Amino acid sequence: MLPTTLLFRLLRLLAGRGLLLAALLSANLAQAAEAAPAPPDSLRSPVFARRKLVVQVDSRYSIINDHFSTINGIKLGLEWRGRVRTGAAFYFLSSRIPTRLEPPDNAADEADATLRFYNVALYGEYIVLENARWELGANLQGGMGAVRVEYTDDEFYRQRSPRDFIALIEPSMAAQMRLFTWASLGAGAGWRQPLFVTPVVRREVSGPIFYVRAKILIGPLIRITRRHEPFFSQKDLRVHGLDRSTRQKFLR
Repeated sequence: MLPTTLLFRLLRLLAGRGLLLAALLSANLAQAAEAAPAPPDSLRSPVFARRKLVVQVDSRYSIINDHFSTINGIKLGLEWRGRVRTGAAFYFLSSRIPTRLEPPDNAADEADATLRFYNVALYGEYIVLENARWELGANLQGGMGAVRVEYTDDEFYRQRSPRDFIALIEPSMAAQMRLFTWASLGAGAGWRQPLFVTPVVRREVSGPIFYVRAKILIGPLIRITRRHEPFFSQKDLRVHGLDRSTRQKFLR
């Protein structure tokens, strides 16, 4: 058996070498971590770095057959950093608009024929200009749907004609002003153009679209409530000329 003094020296020597080995191993691991490639998430464009789900009730207005009409819909999509928005939407004509389309043969003499149509669409929106107060966006959506006539038959029952297929494309522009960090007011205008339809249906369905939007942001509203901040504060919303920071916000 080794003497006690010699045993302690041997253990001390082994411990010193163990610490040296651990230090060298840690240094090698740190260098490897620095040299390792960045994860895929960090290599993505900043525009697509963060995304969130957006659900929006979308009411649009139009002039159809010289009548003011309402087209209601709902949009479901994703938003990336508040700059790019994509998704799907469903719209239907809510107003009863007299139509020039011919009702079927079983229609009454005074058929009281009205236009009905609906469509599903894919949409994409890009915010062209943006600062703390204002944003200007370009929107394009296209899809397909059906159009038909609702009429009164010979027995005075309301009937609907067979559906006719339509394809639609709607380009538009929209502007938005942030009233507070949690609320904004905006408006937009564009054109609804049917495709692959007869001239009569094209004349019936095509026309201008315009809308007014009021938006309430739940996340900022909850954050303000938790922090006990003023609800109607203009903090972070003032734009003092086109300084360097503002120009970067417009051009990014």
